[in-house]
Amino acid sequence: MTAPDHLTISGPADVLGFIPHSLGYWPASSVVAMTMQGKRLGATLRVDLPGPGRFDRAHLRAFARSVAGYLVADRDADGSLLALFTAPPPEGEAAEPGPVSHPAPPQQSVDRLLRELEAALASAGLPVRDAWIVGERYWRNAHCSDPGCCAPPGRPIEEIRDSVLSAEMVFRGSRVGAAPGSAGPAGSPGLSGPAGMGGSADHSRPGRDPAGVLSVERGFLDGFGTRWRDRRQFEAVLDVWECVLEGPPAAPDRGPAPSSVAAQTAGGMPDDLAGYLRATLCVASWRDAVLVLAAAGRRAAVAGAEDFGLLDDGPGADPLLPDGMTRPANMTRPGNAPAGSPGPAVRTLPPPPGYGEVLLGLEPVTPDWRRLSRLDAVLDVLSTCGAGESRAAALTGRGWIEWCRGRGSYAAALYGAATAEYPGYRLAELLGELARRGTLCGWAARKESAWQKFDPDAA
Repeated sequence: MTAPDHLTISGPADVLGFIPHSLGYWPASSVVAMTMQGKRLGATLRVDLPGPGRFDRAHLRAFARSVAGYLVADRDADGSLLALFTAPPPEGEAAEPGPVSHPAPPQQSVDRLLRELEAALASAGLPVRDAWIVGERYWRNAHCSDPGCCAPPGRPIEEIRDSVLSAEMVFRGSRVGAAPGSAGPAGSPGLSGPAGMGGSADHSRPGRDPAGVLSVERGFLDGFGTRWRDRRQFEAVLDVWECVLEGPPAAPDRGPAPSSVAAQTAGGMPDDLAGYLRATLCVASWRDAVLVLAAAGRRAAVAGAEDFGLLDDGPGADPLLPDGMTRPANMTRPGNAPAGSPGPAVRTLPPPPGYGEVLLGLEPVTPDWRRLSRLDAVLDVLSTCGAGESRAAALTGRGWIEWCRGRGSYAAALYGAATAEYPGYRLAELLGELARRGTLCGWAARKESAWQKFDPDAA
């Protein structure tokens, strides 16, 4: 994720106050590195502190080179900032899914780590302009020896939490929630908490009938069994998803919306539509097409399915649709004229990107972040409607969107929740391996295409 424009930073507390809003949670046992583009903040990277026994020179040097290797992806950067959050996560809460919590490393080890990071970043052309140590209750500049500024034990942590920039981020709508995978309140940043990620969630929402949704889902799955290659059914599935993704911004607990499917908010989604969408996620080729549809558009979704030979051009039966939707024989879509009608002069379009290029964030140059945010909200709702493969698919889709945003910690937690829900879920395993290797999404690595949490022109 890149920093939003038009935020005024007046001191170190503002820089440190931006970090938890950028990540979505207060980091623990972490190194946070930020690139600088002149006087502007660039990308933010968070990685676990090295574990016990890995503070020798060889391990620290390799660790520092890895951090520098990530930051050089910001081609406009000319410097960096470092913040070492040394406090372990609160008792009973893991900072990340998987790693064992370790006590704060001794100061001597922190100093060695800082020296290696500064050397590696300087060699990469990203000299460290400032660095801070953030503990459980106090923080200080890593190099300041002025007793009037950073006398032991340091400055109170409340200066960071109550900084002017942190207050402005809250004004813009930002919230600092529980760390990925921890048992935070449901809905924290839309990701943490049992409803969003845990394997033993209460799969219901106010006004939702999970049994009704699951009954609808089973019915559509039975009908889809012989239609997964049918072109008309595939096109109908894309029609429904396009209607949902073109709706207004989702608000999961806002209540029912107007009856038009295209105008439904995620929280007001009828059970029949929820069951239909969940069923489509159980067809792997349709699930992948939905991700591509949201990021790169319909042409890419259809062309990829054709390239893989997944579509049957036979006449087929009438496509299955949720209640309240009909699909005219010559449905008009934006940019397409009905069959037989005069249209604009034919122009040659570049070939659409392939599924692999889209799923790795290589193409298009910039994805449709509005649609991806909408898809994230819809998948969040679908994941609360019941257990099983469709829930795993929804969690995996949300994990992929978080990875595209450059939030690998959330992505890893969601992939883990998907495999816990449905052991052996292949897409979650494959994408989870990318996250474990530290592979960056192509969009997240480029400033011009990276996701911004807030509109740059927000108040």
